[in-house]
Amino acid sequence: MARPSVSPRAQAVARGDEPADLLIRGGRVLSPAAHEWIITDLAIADGVVCGWGPRDAHDVLDVGGAAIVAGFVDAHMHLESTKLWVDEFVRTVLPLGTTAVAADPHEIANVLGIAGVAGLQQAASRLPFTFGITASSCVPASPFESSGAQLDHRDVAELINSYGALGVAEVMNFPGVIAGDPEMLARIGVANGRRVDGHAPLVRGRDLDAYLAAGVESDHECTLLEEAEEKRAKGMWVFIRQGSASQNLHDLIPMVLRGGIGHVALCSDDREPDTLLSVGHLNDCINLAIKEGVDEIDAFIMATMNPAEYHGFHHLGSLGPGYQADLCIFDTIEGVQPAHVYQRGQLVASSGVVVPGAVEAAPAPEWMRETIHLASAPAAASLDLKAPPSTKARIIGIENGSLTTKSLEGDPFDEVLNTARLAVLERHHATGRIGLGWVSGFGLERGAFASTVGHDAHNVMAVASRHDHGPAAMAAAIEAVSAMGGGQVVVDERGTVLASLPLPIAGLMSDQPAEIVGEGLDRLLDAARGLGVSIKAPFMHLSFLGLSVIPELRLTDQGLIDVNAFEIVAVDL
Repeated sequence: MARPSVSPRAQAVARGDEPADLLIRGGRVLSPAAHEWIITDLAIADGVVCGWGPRDAHDVLDVGGAAIVAGFVDAHMHLESTKLWVDEFVRTVLPLGTTAVAADPHEIANVLGIAGVAGLQQAASRLPFTFGITASSCVPASPFESSGAQLDHRDVAELINSYGALGVAEVMNFPGVIAGDPEMLARIGVANGRRVDGHAPLVRGRDLDAYLAAGVESDHECTLLEEAEEKRAKGMWVFIRQGSASQNLHDLIPMVLRGGIGHVALCSDDREPDTLLSVGHLNDCINLAIKEGVDEIDAFIMATMNPAEYHGFHHLGSLGPGYQADLCIFDTIEGVQPAHVYQRGQLVASSGVVVPGAVEAAPAPEWMRETIHLASAPAAASLDLKAPPSTKARIIGIENGSLTTKSLEGDPFDEVLNTARLAVLERHHATGRIGLGWVSGFGLERGAFASTVGHDAHNVMAVASRHDHGPAAMAAAIEAVSAMGGGQVVVDERGTVLASLPLPIAGLMSDQPAEIVGEGLDRLLDAARGLGVSIKAPFMHLSFLGLSVIPELRLTDQGLIDVNAFEIVAVDL
């Protein structure tokens, strides 16, 4: 679909026959197509850029040589990972320069199905923001996960045809696609000319060829430079991710330094509120890219024109005549913090804060609450995974800055391994099903913590000390998150709650302002560190330990998953 035409009045302003609503005078406007800064005025009317150069206007803003860039476009993200409902997310990121996202709502879809996606989309439609959705293709992510809803190719088609999805969202079941599974190929096929996003961590060689040949076009899961370079060389778009737990920009940016910005865009994927509040959103990604040596124009293009072109946001990503007037004005590029942000030609943020009244309240519907349905409060005995008879077990190994895990083997009670207990409880249909395993890397020495955020099926996940008090502490943490209707909690070895963060919307998101959510997360992190946790983003890492499509080992309510073999395996060896 080509960029839509402007209104007759906007075209009259372009000709100079009528005055503009706003003339931004004296700026250095970034032209991504020309790859240069152009000193010109911008005439804006009816929410679009009507023309460059002097015009009559009702209002004039002289920016005195400030840099002007199109609003930022996140190539891939999940609103649910921010723990913020959509209106609060918009209030948080608009002052940072983000005016559009391509969001995969598969988190809420895993809990509430198409109705959840529709409710999210309806709330977003009232906001000064372009909230594009992609049609969630893996709900659940694999047959090894137990979700609240299931979507097949007909549902994916409905999201595209009835709800205007941009294309097919990340196809996480890469083993199924590579093997030629008819249902997975059918989900890709309903894209019907729209984009198909991928999710193929460490997939290379012939497997990658088969994945691409099936119709997948992008990947945000690259962690190795050579992996990213192979994927781009074969025509795949690479979205360089810089999230809270998985931070890949430093490792992947040499691809840009060596080979340019073709088929590359920046994305946040999973950023928690404390990250948004402390370092930013896409503006942080751009700033980091510049610090890594990327030309500032290239860095901006990876967050404007490139993601806009990929996703078919033909009206975004540039400030040429006819484009939507989403723009950031910078007094200085250093730090990439906009002084002013406009959306559809209206000032929405200034000096780092949203303009009063710019973002109206768009609360989540009440039916999105009360989604935690455990069979019963689990007894400590049901969470007590005993030592393996051979003193040797499979252990999930995690590390800072990466969502991939290692398949370790050893004695879970060996002090050197610093192992903890891990549990996943099915929470949608009250089946009582529990998966138990071992994990190394958190540093947890006592107590437990639990969460109803567990990508992507979002069952209840909990980590506890390997010591004798661990099962009882884990049971207390699980009971606490269930009692508050979803959220995250830290308890000590006696089961006393040290910190909690309610997430009542689908058990994934808060109904509170970002600052309150961020402070709550800080308290959780402080409490977890007091129990010995050493990893930077423990709750984000915990949430991904149930995602059965990222190598190497994962745990779901169905058991321990060897992702490379794509099968359930025994914990004990």
